Amino acid sequence: MNEAEFERARFNMVEQQIRPWEVLDQRVLDVMMEMPRHLFVAPEYQKVAYSDIAVPLPQGQEMMHPKIEAKLLQALNVRPNETVLEVGTGSGYLTALLSRLAFRVVSVELYEELSRAAASRLEQVQADNVELVVGDAAEGWADKAPYDVIVLTGSVARLPDAFLEQLKPGGRLFAVIGEEPVMEARLISRVGQREWAEEGLFETVLPPLHHLEPERRFAF
Repeated sequence: MNEAEFERARFNMVEQQIRPWEVLDQRVLDVMMEMPRHLFVAPEYQKVAYSDIAVPLPQGQEMMHPKIEAKLLQALNVRPNETVLEVGTGSGYLTALLSRLAFRVVSVELYEELSRAAASRLEQVQADNVELVVGDAAEGWADKAPYDVIVLTGSVARLPDAFLEQLKPGGRLFAVIGEEPVMEARLISRVGQREWAEEGLFETVLPPLHHLEPERRFAF
């Protein structure tokens, strides 16, 4: 595909997948229209980079569907003066979108291979307000806490309290919570020193974050 074809595919993604899912925040639509998603996937997947599918990544990971990325960005309402913690860098695409909306993004990835590839892609799109870290953030990332926004890019069977504690007052957290086949995307806001509010957004299924997988059940 040439650049004109990628641009047309990106337009169709926004108009046919994202808008119909009631994503109407113009900042989100603009950043997704601008960001070249095909640069964040392996060459063999570039033709489907803008499709309504979960594009495979190394280490058994996958990208979220574009409409889920858009929906979570709209729900989080990231502001230009805010710092974001992203748990699971993955391809770096969502990281890049967040970088356009936030003041700073700290993105923690368990796999060095994924973090290294994301670094190269983020450099291409000049996302110079991103700090990439290789590490295990399954219990939060206290080093740079507290955060205005926290995004978990994989599902969790239960949400560790550490993430709630690492939110600033007024901060928001996106997580997909539950176990297959029932998972729910939730927005959690810190509304006081010891008080949080929770809103169910939509049902979906995401692969679990490593070290936060459901406990295995044994049948006898």
